[in-house]
Amino acid sequence: MAQLRIALAQINTTVGDIEGNAELVVRWTRRATEEGAHLVAFPEMTLTGYPVEDLALRASFVEASARAVGELAARLAAAGLGETAVVVGFLNGREDMAHSLGAPRNGLAVLYQGEVTLVSAKHHLPNYGVFDEFRYFVPGMTLPVVRVRGVDIAMVICEDLWQEGGPAAAVRASGAGLLLVLNGSPYERDKDDARLELCHRRAREAGSALAYVNLVGGQDELVFDGDSLVVDANGSLVARGPQFEEALLVTDLELPAGSEPAPSSLSAGATGIAIRGHTLSETPVPSYAPRPAPLAERLADPAEIYAALVLGTRDYVRKNRFGSVLLGLSGGIDSALTATIAVDALGPDLVHAVLMPSRYSSDHSIDDAEELVRRQGVHSRTVAVGPMVDAFEAAIDVDGLAAENLQARVRGQLLMTLSNQEGHLVVTTGNKSELATGYSTLYGDSAGGFAPIKDVWKTMVWELARWRNAQAQAAGRQAPIPENSIVKPPSAELRPGQLDTDSLPDYPVLDALLDDYVGTDLGRAELIAAGHDEKLVDRVIRLVDRAEYKRRQYPPGPKVSKRNFGRDRRLPITNRWSAPSGT
Repeated sequence: MAQLRIALAQINTTVGDIEGNAELVVRWTRRATEEGAHLVAFPEMTLTGYPVEDLALRASFVEASARAVGELAARLAAAGLGETAVVVGFLNGREDMAHSLGAPRNGLAVLYQGEVTLVSAKHHLPNYGVFDEFRYFVPGMTLPVVRVRGVDIAMVICEDLWQEGGPAAAVRASGAGLLLVLNGSPYERDKDDARLELCHRRAREAGSALAYVNLVGGQDELVFDGDSLVVDANGSLVARGPQFEEALLVTDLELPAGSEPAPSSLSAGATGIAIRGHTLSETPVPSYAPRPAPLAERLADPAEIYAALVLGTRDYVRKNRFGSVLLGLSGGIDSALTATIAVDALGPDLVHAVLMPSRYSSDHSIDDAEELVRRQGVHSRTVAVGPMVDAFEAAIDVDGLAAENLQARVRGQLLMTLSNQEGHLVVTTGNKSELATGYSTLYGDSAGGFAPIKDVWKTMVWELARWRNAQAQAAGRQAPIPENSIVKPPSAELRPGQLDTDSLPDYPVLDALLDDYVGTDLGRAELIAAGHDEKLVDRVIRLVDRAEYKRRQYPPGPKVSKRNFGRDRRLPITNRWSAPSGT
């Protein structure tokens, strides 16, 4: 057996910032080298950020990425880091090192002693859920195996790991002692458990230890949670990094020494994958005392979801260079949770709240909003919308739903005007239950640039608010959200005595049905068979289907569920299909 110290750098990259991302590689490679790592691995598409979407179709962008990887190799050597093997994801135009560029590839490069010693490309291109990689890339055809300090290390990219009988099977044929996987795997609830089980299975299939390095950070509606890990050849967990924060996971491994001679080129038989070997260094590492392997504590479900919302909000604001955020604060639970997420993401000094009471606003709602401002220390102002609504009503006759929506649109217009005047990003406060059923006002409460709780069912809004308050109290601090905002019946307060239950079923009943219809695409008959009330099923299906045009005009927000509104769920707006009532 041979010893090897590896470092997995779960870093927060920015799409399109090739120079800034390269600087991150240098900085984290220096840290890894200072900690004695023999190899440091970075996530999928590190140099370009991920996902690049249609940037991959721009030849100038592909060329810039391919050029940057060579410059990075030279830069690492010039910084005295050339003896550390670096594996980095990037956008490439070929799977070999020829100068002419072909179709884009989701690639990896091995950098050593100032040179790009080997490049390869992702084999399996996902085309489901949030992924559109068939649109952009062509698949790779080879499995790279690199010898580092006498240990053979095979390398694949993200989706390659999810394929039964795919590259992992070729790893066994190669005889590699370690399978290194570069990932850009977005967060969704319970995915950390699925990843660990997947790594168990693939390590056993490959017959090798497995090291999994993942991105961290927000990119539009996607949030990457890190959670890098290492398992041994039996699939047992050896080391694990933290969730939702940058980290360097340094792990000492005992691995089989590479065979003689080193692999250069061979076929992996039934897998159809060609194995391409390259030797960086033959001499084994002198024996040393290994360090204890880090095992970061796992977050409970509410903590995990909340951390994803905070990180997604923080990175959207900062990466898009907004200086501050603005939201309407009603005293209700949705705006209270949204404000709390914004404060945790950015700090209270960058959060501006506007209280916009109307003739129907209750005293307790105004009091609750003012109490949240006091507890969290955000900037606030009160602008009564009554006179603005009166001006509209003096010009045109409105009643019923039009009158209710008028109030919401006046508030939306006020927020967007302040945004335009003062440069804030408006964050909307609507939840997934409202978005699903169309229980919102287009160009009113849906107006804004980012929606922190867009993918959070109303019942989860309450759960997260209670969890956040409990966390504060356990730390000896005041709860950030007033209790009355949590316990009072939800209301839009657009007419006297209005409650959400006037228009919608109780949220626990509604959310369970919505999750089955939206989250898993159960049809009418399947929903009824699952125990949902038949009349309610018909009503909710109509509400959801008719609100598609509203959802298309809603701002992006962090994805935390298995199926969000946006990249995951794509239905036509113009659509006359509905399930027959008898099926």
